[in-house]
Amino acid sequence: MGLIFDKKTAAIYEDWYQSAQGRAIDRAMERLIANLAEPIPGERVLDIGCGTGNHLIIMSKLGLDVAGIDYSPYMIKAARERLGHRCELKTAPAEDLPYEDNEFHTSFLINTLEFLDNPLAALREAGRVSKNRVFVGVFNSLSWNGLVKRGQGYLGNALYDGLKFYNLWQLRFLLKQAFGDAVVTWGSIGSLPEFQWQKRLFSKAPGSLKRSPFGIVLGMSVTMRYRFTTQGLPLKVGLKKAPGRSLAGPAGMKVRGQKAEGGVRSDSGTAGRAVSK
Repeated sequence: MGLIFDKKTAAIYEDWYQSAQGRAIDRAMERLIANLAEPIPGERVLDIGCGTGNHLIIMSKLGLDVAGIDYSPYMIKAARERLGHRCELKTAPAEDLPYEDNEFHTSFLINTLEFLDNPLAALREAGRVSKNRVFVGVFNSLSWNGLVKRGQGYLGNALYDGLKFYNLWQLRFLLKQAFGDAVVTWGSIGSLPEFQWQKRLFSKAPGSLKRSPFGIVLGMSVTMRYRFTTQGLPLKVGLKKAPGRSLAGPAGMKVRGQKAEGGVRSDSGTAGRAVSK
């Protein structure tokens, strides 16, 4: 694991999220998710690293059946107070998800990889529990915003200190390590200087979502590809007791070519003779 949010770091994140920049990116992120992840109302989705539930609210607006996990008990408590019983919330690490294989249609890691020590393990876990897609959103190291945030980390900002930023090519390489030659679609938001991009991001114009390697946030959607699929079919034929003697009994056992009736050879080469009553 990497950074686990406490009250201090959570407060810094929420202050940014409620800023003009945070609200603009939030609005653009909703369209990025809709365009790349192609969610269908009613699908079950998982937000990995859900924090206080900001992106869970976006997914709920899209009509999705949402669940969220975060390794910070403080963040999960805040999300539960905010969302109530509208979604399932669990405290768990991204690298070891408490869910079955293919339990969700899509898994989301939005601003999650940046805080992890082992992002590859988290991506593979996301792929394990997803049947359709894995969506990843990260801050871009090649954007002007990424440079500013990295500078704030060097100056002691607890949220950005040690934060891992990715560029387009690094993220592609990481996704290929996790999922092989899976189909990947991508987009970005906010590639303009600050005095221009906020107005564009608040706009609903299609041009506000682009494929720029210099965008503030990069979004990538990976389509899961399976060579084999399985079906969980119920067993309709009852089990019957096999006639005759059990094959597991002494008469049916052979150990290293020796019949059990003549004794069983141990690992040391000595023989144990059967004792009759």
